[in-house]
Amino acid sequence: MPVQAHATAKYIRTSAQKAGLVMDLIRGRDVNAALATLRFARKSVAKDIEKVLRSAIANATLKEGFGGDVERLYVDACYADQGPSQKRIRPAPMGRAFRVVKRTAHLTVKVAERPNLAMAEAPETGSATPTGAATAAPRRARGAKPKAKSAGARKKAAAKKKAATA
Repeated sequence: MPVQAHATAKYIRTSAQKAGLVMDLIRGRDVNAALATLRFARKSVAKDIEKVLRSAIANATLKEGFGGDVERLYVDACYADQGPSQKRIRPAPMGRAFRVVKRTAHLTVKVAERPNLAMAEAPETGSATPTGAATAAPRRARGAKPKAKSAGARKKAAAKKKAATA
């Protein structure tokens, strides 16, 4: 049974949407790659997420049944929930007032241990691959455009479409 652990930081002074953009970068990655990504991310919330990730790693190492190898841990899930918002008033022209909403977020990071290579053998192929390592396609960053198809791929798709209509 692989070890799973999580950590949560509450009332972080950022919006859940901004924190979610950074969390999308580390979801599904090994913890060392996730820490490196957070170290060089240009968003200020990355420091808070890095603290939560380090706490989740520490929680996993203290759990009973942990194999002792931090290299096998990966970010299983991470998300930002909306916390309470502080409402403030800002003076506006002609005696009016504008509302300023200072948002908070609750950051949660869950880490899990990848199973042993010998235990994760695929029954039909017999090859040993860790769960989700080579099977999942690489994820694009949020908002990134898909890669353009090559000329050969476009010709094949056009030929397939033409054959289907005929």
